[in-house]
Amino acid sequence: MISSTILILSGLEKLTDHYDSSHKDASGIKSSASNSLATAVNNVALVGELKTPPFHHAISVITSIKRLVGHGSSSLEEQLDEEEDPEEIETVLKIVPPAYHQYLDVFSRVKAEKLTPHYACDHHIELEGLLPPVGVIYSLSYQEKNRYPVPPMNQLLTVFNGATIFPKIDLRGAYNLLRIKEGDENLASFRAKCGSYEYLVMPFGLTNAPASFHNLVNNIFSDFLAIFVVVYLDDIMVFSSSEEEHVKHVASVLQRLRENNSFAKASKCVFHASSVEYLGYVISSDGLKIDSSKFQQILNWPQPKNIKALQSSLSFANFYHRFIKNYSKKITALTYLLKKDSPFIFNEEALSQFQILKEAFTSVPILSHFNPSLPAIVETDASDYALGAILSQVNDSGKPPIAFDTGKLLPAELNYAIHDKELLGIVWALKRRRAFLLSLSNPFEVLTEHSSLQYFMSSKILTCCQAHALSRWDDVYQERGVEFISKKPPNFYQLIKKDGVQESRLFSIKVELFSDLVDQIQREVWKDKDYKEIIKQLARGESVSNYSLEPQGKLLLFRDRVVAPSNEEIQLNMLQKRHDSPLAGHTGQEKTLKLIKRDSS
Repeated sequence: MISSTILILSGLEKLTDHYDSSHKDASGIKSSASNSLATAVNNVALVGELKTPPFHHAISVITSIKRLVGHGSSSLEEQLDEEEDPEEIETVLKIVPPAYHQYLDVFSRVKAEKLTPHYACDHHIELEGLLPPVGVIYSLSYQEKNRYPVPPMNQLLTVFNGATIFPKIDLRGAYNLLRIKEGDENLASFRAKCGSYEYLVMPFGLTNAPASFHNLVNNIFSDFLAIFVVVYLDDIMVFSSSEEEHVKHVASVLQRLRENNSFAKASKCVFHASSVEYLGYVISSDGLKIDSSKFQQILNWPQPKNIKALQSSLSFANFYHRFIKNYSKKITALTYLLKKDSPFIFNEEALSQFQILKEAFTSVPILSHFNPSLPAIVETDASDYALGAILSQVNDSGKPPIAFDTGKLLPAELNYAIHDKELLGIVWALKRRRAFLLSLSNPFEVLTEHSSLQYFMSSKILTCCQAHALSRWDDVYQERGVEFISKKPPNFYQLIKKDGVQESRLFSIKVELFSDLVDQIQREVWKDKDYKEIIKQLARGESVSNYSLEPQGKLLLFRDRVVAPSNEEIQLNMLQKRHDSPLAGHTGQEKTLKLIKRDSS
């Protein structure tokens, strides 16, 4: 601990005053020149006897820290300010590891209170109706406000695979780090009893303030994001897989803050931690979990007496719904009470679901980090009122869950038959986790309890619901070349992504409706001498630039698109398959043409 005064060796000339001059000679005091205080002390050898008791020089903690921290680096004044509170500096030194003491100025309260310079992304205030509209206002018009998107929390929490160290840095002043654009200060003025005042920095409460601030922090860490940094407003998370890598990452972040006149609050920072609380979750190498301190709070929830109390409980539960299996199904009676014309009667069914919901939070699992190199399993389920899905991955420890998804059926979907609801549940689940599943390097499975779903892909007569669902399926997962394969026990079915198929192709789907078109294209391609020679080379294992064969070897692909000869009969057949068939969904002209161009060349 560093006290208000520190005893230090201030220089060799002071030390020599305590020795008898008669005992001093050329070799009496030996030292080697060094820029480091520690090196200088280690290279001092004392010869002779003390003439007088040593005199200790007392200096302030500010001066001592400047000499110790600033020695051998940039100028001392760049590290700390004379106005700094010694107790605050002592706290900072306790929290910040020695490896980052060269960046102590980033944690300076005095420097953080100084006015920051203007940036290109200063907060600009636009008043509605200030300028008359010119011409027609289109959607996404440049005349609208510049809305910078604040990323959803769920997206930020998907990049921690392989990380073992999780420090957290909290910015000091947050919104006050961003200046209001020059000329707009009067638009944020306010009146007090002693006069009117203008904000020079962005305060809380302004329209679009979160977006403006997130634009600033994203510009600061643009080349670090999702690599080793995650930023949500003023909360910065650094994640690393090793100690050596971690020190470099944190130093890079602190250096970037220094370069942009941004400052951190040491008391809210965490360094070299194996787990840390971030955005309401506890993050570690094992995955995400809910802070255990919140469990007791949930168990103590009283029975809601009115809609406001129920909304308060459900808003908290909704934030952590990804940890609870079939969450929407568990709260159907509770959400019914929130309807506009529904009387608030907390009956036995609602009370039972409220207790089930509280108990569900006491046994929530740890959600593992998603790993694209591991095989995945999607389990789907559908009830009369809700849909549910579980994304999990197979690893050495078993089949830990990645996320639980849940959703309520729309009023029109409530009228679906049970097998159509199960089919809808599959399509809905795959659309929800599209980004994860399309990044996999291994086959994945989709498990459902309804046995009749094995037949709809090969059926030539589809219901309206099946055709609609299949068209939505087609837009999402046709690129993976999917097929249903029977799996034991017979009431479960497996959806497998074919190995080696990474492109989006209609013709890799095993559907009888398209078999005639595949055969027709194959015959015409073999009639072309150039294409025929390319196919032979590929069959021998030779490499041909931009060309490849689909897994079954029937179709020739150019840049991952099916080679379709210029034949009117084939073009007409392709147009019919992409527009008139139940699988196509009878889409419009633009979408039909887009699908054809995407699949063939």
